[in-house]
Amino acid sequence: MPEAARSLILDVGCGRNKRPGAIGIDRNRDTAADVIADIDSGKLPFRDGVFSEVWLVHVIEHVADVIAMVEEVHRIAQVGARIVVETPHYTDFSSFCDPTHRWHLNSFSFRYFTEEGSFSYYSRLRMRQQRVTVKLLRLWKLLGFEFAVNRSRAFRSFWEYYLCFVIRGKAIVFEFEVLK
Repeated sequence: MPEAARSLILDVGCGRNKRPGAIGIDRNRDTAADVIADIDSGKLPFRDGVFSEVWLVHVIEHVADVIAMVEEVHRIAQVGARIVVETPHYTDFSSFCDPTHRWHLNSFSFRYFTEEGSFSYYSRLRMRQQRVTVKLLRLWKLLGFEFAVNRSRAFRSFWEYYLCFVIRGKAIVFEFEVLK
């Protein structure tokens, strides 16, 4: 595979803020997209294993089928590619106030696709979760709570089970490595 093909970056649902150096895809013509396509169609208009990075920033909560979208992104990503997904945390105001949001996710929502996933029967694809970063509202970040949530997986679990409706999340960033 040529060197240039190894470093292709895709920004799915790029909107008007396309990632610098990326190929942007969106269904809205009033965006910075290089490719106009219905990302919910079930098939993105790219060959298998083309991209070294795929970004879905505030997109996954809008799609019709999260599992199908992740499987399609996995298809077009190279082995070892980096997939980054950012979405509102389900306790954030923005998760529910936007009428186009279909899904309300938390830091465990992508276990279906990881090596440790106990729900692996929903999808055969596998990714290695490299990192999960929870962003909290400013007050909690300033008080150091965001650091604690991201420092310890056990504490993050405790927070999501018992505290997240009091100490609300803002967003979650997932980083995965593609396995094939």
